[in-house]
Amino acid sequence: MLGKKKLKDFIQSKEDFKDFSLRDLLNGRILTRSSLSGQLPFIVFIAFLGFVYIGNHYRVEKLMRQIDKLNKEVKELRYESITVSSELMFMSKQSEVSKRIRASNIILEEMTEPPRILKVKN
Repeated sequence: MLGKKKLKDFIQSKEDFKDFSLRDLLNGRILTRSSLSGQLPFIVFIAFLGFVYIGNHYRVEKLMRQIDKLNKEVKELRYESITVSSELMFMSKQSEVSKRIRASNIILEEMTEPPRILKVKN
């Protein structure tokens, strides 16, 4: 007797899907059917996974934009570093240093004889 009831329930739940229509889906009547109410936890889980997937996608896009922005900034800073380094090398040449000294009227002279090494005896 118990087996007939289970078979009858199975047949009824199968018949629930036979008269499925778009109208039932739009007005929400499909959610009240017994066959679908048993699957409701799985449907909620799938919806949750969909939200997590969408959220993860937006987060990755935001990170990619930030990485792109930082790469552009690093490139600009690298160019600026190369420019400043070349200017410093040009300014530190002996001829440029002597020109700047003469232009600022500082009384300095270039050495004409090499420096001497002093030896101290103990």
